[in-house]
Amino acid sequence: MTGNIGPLLSDNRRENGHPETPLLNSTARWGIVMAMKHMLISLTLTAGLALAATAEAQAACTVEYKAKRDNPLKLFYDVATISGPCTREAARAELQRNLGAQGRTLLKILSVRKK
Repeated sequence: MTGNIGPLLSDNRRENGHPETPLLNSTARWGIVMAMKHMLISLTLTAGLALAATAEAQAACTVEYKAKRDNPLKLFYDVATISGPCTREAARAELQRNLGAQGRTLLKILSVRKK
């Protein structure tokens, strides 16, 4: 004897003698399930659109530039990533601000490319 005398797990008949009312596959709450499914799909689509918009807004640019530092003179060639519009004017403004904080002077922007 194994001692396994309980009912099968797949037996979905009620204990009180009403076999026509199954415990599993009940359709009584089908409307709630469909409403939750609709809300989940809507939430997923909204989150996806928000992430896509954020990724587009954060699309960065790579900028090749030359800069210098005085006393002692040192020349720099570097590639930087900037945020904002991917134009030479926007790149110049951001690089001048960032390089100025490091004691450098922007000499020339060689290229601006979208990532």
